[in-house]
Amino acid sequence: MITIRKIDEIELENIKGGAISVWTGIAIAAIVIFISGIIEGITNPQKCYNEGN
Repeated sequence: MITIRKIDEIELENIKGGAISVWTGIAIAAIVIFISGIIEGITNPQKCYNEGN
């Protein structure tokens, strides 16, 4: 049986959720992009072009 109780504002402010911070999300995205770039470079190597010449 599930029981529901009303909590006060102090208890509500002290609840820690499972959400990640913005910086953690940015770091995870950067790691995924970097690794996908490495995999693309291995599977689809292309010549580097020097446009200055």
